Amino acid sequence: PADVRRAAALLKNGKLVAFATETVYGLGADAFDSGAVTGLLAAKGRGRDMPVGVLVGSWHTIEGLVYTVPHSARELIRAFWPGALSLVVQQAPSLQWDLGDARGTVMLRMPLHPVAIELLREVGPMAVSSANISGRPAATTAEEAQHQLGDLVDVYLDAGPSGAQAASTIVDLTGPQPKILRVGPVTAERVGEVLGIEPAALLP
Repeated sequence: PADVRRAAALLKNGKLVAFATETVYGLGADAFDSGAVTGLLAAKGRGRDMPVGVLVGSWHTIEGLVYTVPHSARELIRAFWPGALSLVVQQAPSLQWDLGDARGTVMLRMPLHPVAIELLREVGPMAVSSANISGRPAATTAEEAQHQLGDLVDVYLDAGPSGAQAASTIVDLTGPQPKILRVGPVTAERVGEVLGIEPAALLP
């Protein structure tokens, strides 16, 4: 708990923290601190054309972040959150944040990991990407993250190996038909079952 509080204090002061989730290790910043988010992108060697997603600590948090929560999003949240499913939705237009060139959308996820949840409850919504240099394998341990990112990150919260060893499934809900942008631990079959859609219709 003391380590989480220390990490939360640093995040609130614009610093970067690497921490465990149930998928891979994440690199996080305060979502509402544009300077910190810019630092996150720089640390990864990633451009603004690849905006970062946002992790939340509870289902209710998304109500203030989203323009409207589609029925499909509510169904998927009910089925898979907290868990390894990220949802791309239209963000609330009043939000004062800069996550990159997201074109009015935001990717949201509630992780299933006690350290991540505790950190999110201390800090609030966090801009998070995988804790690795862009183009390299995602880190599944704190040591792997530190080997890649070194002193660019202020604190590494070591909670042992991540669980799924794979990044989350991403479902885009901003178009006329839900689409899976990245297949991960939550399969197209499981998403299709919840939404009543043939799995093949969800894939690009």
